[in-house]
Amino acid sequence: MYAAPRFTAVAVVAAVLSAATLPARGDEPKPATPKEARAEGAEAVPGKEKDPGAPSAASRVTVEIDGKKVACREQGPQAFLVRGSWFPKATDADAVKAGRKMLEDAIKYRTEKYGYFEGFGSPKGNPHPPKHYAKSTSFMGMSAQVHEKIVAPLKCVEAALKASGAGDEYKPRAMGGMRFHNTYKGVEVSNHVYGIAIDIEPDKNTCCGCVKPWNEHPLCKKKVKSVFERMAMPKSWVDTFERFGFYWLGHDVLADTMHFEFLGDPDKVVESP
Repeated sequence: MYAAPRFTAVAVVAAVLSAATLPARGDEPKPATPKEARAEGAEAVPGKEKDPGAPSAASRVTVEIDGKKVACREQGPQAFLVRGSWFPKATDADAVKAGRKMLEDAIKYRTEKYGYFEGFGSPKGNPHPPKHYAKSTSFMGMSAQVHEKIVAPLKCVEAALKASGAGDEYKPRAMGGMRFHNTYKGVEVSNHVYGIAIDIEPDKNTCCGCVKPWNEHPLCKKKVKSVFERMAMPKSWVDTFERFGFYWLGHDVLADTMHFEFLGDPDKVVESP
């Protein structure tokens, strides 16, 4: 539903990478995230202090998966999957090379875990395209197609929203999920094509770093102290998504407040029996 291209080229990085035209909706993003990875073995995003300890039994979220009740594991995004890590502000050759290497690693990882998207990575990592794993699911009364591996983390987010009461703070009416063509240009591929990204109410949750018509939203012209003033979704929703491996592109300089992408480890979504 929301497959229209929203991206422009990033001039600085493109110049360094010669022929590469990188998609962006503003200046290059910071590789920052509000949560530290807490799952065992997950890579932490640099620049943040680690959250002390594991969640208490009282805050533990349980969901039903394949007829069995399981506990959700809290985790943060893996650093090398955060797009801000791929496009350093520095333009020296070593920084650009390191960023490009992380991008290549991210494409390889997503191919292996979620499927091969033509033109990115190698089918040797996974012979099936992401759409092979597409699954329709519901989330907070909405429905969308996503990769089957993020159905469980979405259930964890939904259960946590309902348990905390945050689910009553906001009642979105629509969301978008998997796409079958890339809305980026150049060397980057959207997480929507892997089925691991969702957009919640794009007409109410802005992306003010986007190209037209996205950056023409009335809230984008408003002077604000926080990006949260340019969206209908409350901060409690963002905080809840971040507990379970999702990264919010509202932290990116693109300020894509509608967009969440699962950058945790899909094999560590729930606690082992």
